[in-house]
Amino acid sequence: MALGLGTGSTAAHALDRLGDLLRAGALPGVAGVPTSLKTELHATRVGIPLLPLGGDGGPARIHLSIDGADEVDPDLNLVKGRGGSLLREKMIEGAGEKFVVIVDESKLVPRLGCTGAVPVEVIPFGAPHTLGLIRKVFDGLPGFHARLRMVKKDAEEDTPFLTDNGNYIVEMFFEDGIRGNLHNISDQLLRITGVVEHGMFLSMATTVIIANKDGTVTVMDKKN
Repeated sequence: MALGLGTGSTAAHALDRLGDLLRAGALPGVAGVPTSLKTELHATRVGIPLLPLGGDGGPARIHLSIDGADEVDPDLNLVKGRGGSLLREKMIEGAGEKFVVIVDESKLVPRLGCTGAVPVEVIPFGAPHTLGLIRKVFDGLPGFHARLRMVKKDAEEDTPFLTDNGNYIVEMFFEDGIRGNLHNISDQLLRITGVVEHGMFLSMATTVIIANKDGTVTVMDKKN
């Protein structure tokens, strides 16, 4: 059985538990496909066998992917990838038969983009030009702004954040979330030459498990 292994704090807890079960012999034949270099290192450390995505040695199918999310809207659309792993996450979780998302109730939003950045992965070449084209998609939208994610290394000047794929991240911010048809907006972004992928995971989650403040758990399944 092949599992898609997510990235982030929620996924890290799942990796630790999966490693415990594998060491106890409770899950024979289970292996993981990691969504980031960080997850790959963590999985190796806790003893989870790893597989590539496709090609020689890869699984014929991914049975289940487990991950967290930055935001979940009422239709189970997600914002993911604020940590920078959105491309590999979307490739692996989109290839799976089931995609289970685990969040706490603070991640529930009325619209995507309400609580922080919606990331877009872009190639480094011509990134300022690509950033300008992304801004044009939302031209005239009050409160919208977009910028390259920058990081500071030691005493050096700020430099662009690099994904595991060697790409940059554009962060899109919305004053009151994204309004409009999300699939149309997705298509507009993906048609921009230089854009690799974005962090809106639309109609992908099959189940969302929500940990509530009162200690209860709510399970939401995708509507057919």
